Amino acid sequence: MNKQVTEAFDALADRYEKETDGIRPYNAYYERPAMMAMLPDDLSGMDVLDAGCAAGWYSEQLLRLGARVTAVDASPRMVEAAKRRLGDRVDVRLHNLEDPLPFEAEQFDWIVCSLSLHYLLDWAPVLSEFARVLKSGGRLLFSTHHPFMDYMQFD
Repeated sequence: MNKQVTEAFDALADRYEKETDGIRPYNAYYERPAMMAMLPDDLSGMDVLDAGCAAGWYSEQLLRLGARVTAVDASPRMVEAAKRRLGDRVDVRLHNLEDPLPFEAEQFDWIVCSLSLHYLLDWAPVLSEFARVLKSGGRLLFSTHHPFMDYMQFD
């Protein structure tokens, strides 16, 4: 993630941590229910990477499904928020998805990457890294923002 995006998420971290879970319609009523419906009901014994974890909502859900969760995010403030939410139940690390993942090959059964890939200019390196760290038969579940967001201008 480029520095500008990381800085924007750092600036939004406090508000995001407190508000996004319940009041953002796209997250609460569209993206999250769709993603959760694609996960098995039981992830017991499985290792899952939450790639672009933000404040840790998906990590928390993955824990509830029985997974062993590792989470990464490029924003130091989001990592702090995720650690507050998850305590020591999840290994939360500061990591930019544009860089090689700091994990062994074939380490994860699942990778969940919610609303993060669209911030990267080139998906090839991160998708290569995802393939490297997924176990044989592992699964990648990802979402991106609505394409219309690319046409909106923010001040």
